[in-house]
Amino acid sequence: MGEEQVRPRNDMDKNMKTTFGSQTIELNPSGEQYVASVEGKNVIVQVIRAANGRMDLLVDGQRVTAYVSSDMAKRWVTVDGKTSMLTKTSGAKQGVRHDHAGGLIAPMPGQIRSVSVSVGDAVKKGQTLLRMEAMKMEIRIQALKDGVVKSVSVAQGQTVEREQILVEVE
Repeated sequence: MGEEQVRPRNDMDKNMKTTFGSQTIELNPSGEQYVASVEGKNVIVQVIRAANGRMDLLVDGQRVTAYVSSDMAKRWVTVDGKTSMLTKTSGAKQGVRHDHAGGLIAPMPGQIRSVSVSVGDAVKKGQTLLRMEAMKMEIRIQALKDGVVKSVSVAQGQTVEREQILVEVE
């Protein structure tokens, strides 16, 4: 009970695009599986089980667990503590946004576990700025570019909402 069909929902039947670090990944449905294009290489992704926001996958034969949350327009996927947002490539809005006008945003509601930076700190692309917990998983919010912290809008222990600005980097 509570387990969804292995077949993806309608919004996942469309081509999707995301970015993990510097890699852009295109996700294309192909029957009961997906073909992920990563830097020109095709990787087969099979859904083993999908229930309650958790997906057990086989990625090129390796088992991977992903946690998924969504609203009407966006879908966030967390794998190994890193969260990325999928967007439909067939619509007007393309690409991936973890930020909003330079501010890194919460991918889903959760609680701030630690803040590693202060206003004025120089940061490097990929550096963990803060850690939050959502749906019993840890999410690292990382700098998307080199820069300087302009503002920190949250504190340890604070509860945040989806798309709330957490840190601004210039």
